Amino acid sequence: MKKKVSLILCLVVMVLTMAACGTDPASVDYFGMKYEDMQLYMSQQVDALSSLTEEDMASIELYGDEMTQKLVSTWKTSVEGLGESQGLGEFTATKTQKNVTVEQKVKFSGREVVLSYVYAYNYETKTAELTDASVDLVYTLGEKMQKAGLNTLMGMGTVFMVLILISLIIYCFKLIPYLQKRFAGSDTAPAAAAAPAAAVPAAPAQVSDDLELVAVISAAIAASTGASADSFVVRSIHRR
Repeated sequence: MKKKVSLILCLVVMVLTMAACGTDPASVDYFGMKYEDMQLYMSQQVDALSSLTEEDMASIELYGDEMTQKLVSTWKTSVEGLGESQGLGEFTATKTQKNVTVEQKVKFSGREVVLSYVYAYNYETKTAELTDASVDLVYTLGEKMQKAGLNTLMGMGTVFMVLILISLIIYCFKLIPYLQKRFAGSDTAPAAAAAPAAAVPAAPAQVSDDLELVAVISAAIAASTGASADSFVVRSIHRR
């Protein structure tokens, strides 16, 4: 047991020692580009962007290439309302297997912005080629946490709203049989009410019986009085 603990402690110490001995970024080969040259180039790019006038930006938006247009547009949008420039900030260069990302922070009275260039290695020409360029605002950790919290709340709120909507739709399904019965009852009610009207045709049979009765009475009176039955007029018949 003691040997295992000692081995684990040794591994931890080795990892911490290796992490402390970081590689000097100035000694890294960035696909043939030097650290000092990239740092100087980025400072020159910041000076060039800072010196652009409104006319220069309008001309670039009309006649510049796509990457230059994107760079100038993001610079104009990012630095607007940040106040006066206060010089350069931290410079970093990060290399991966296929890309090199160079970032130069620029200080303003409002907040910092970061100018980012991304280079990709071209295996045919064996050189690094610029593939992306942009300018973004630098947010503090508190602002990032606040934005992440707002995004989380918006996502959860959207999910709950959808769940409530689905619940209402499912609840409405329970009302469909009730509505069907109600509409079915309203359709059959007029037919049931119209049924008693079928008894009206029975009237001709009653009239026929009354005529026969009148004929029999008329014949009896004519036989007893000797008068013609055609001279009789029946005003009404009362049944008892």
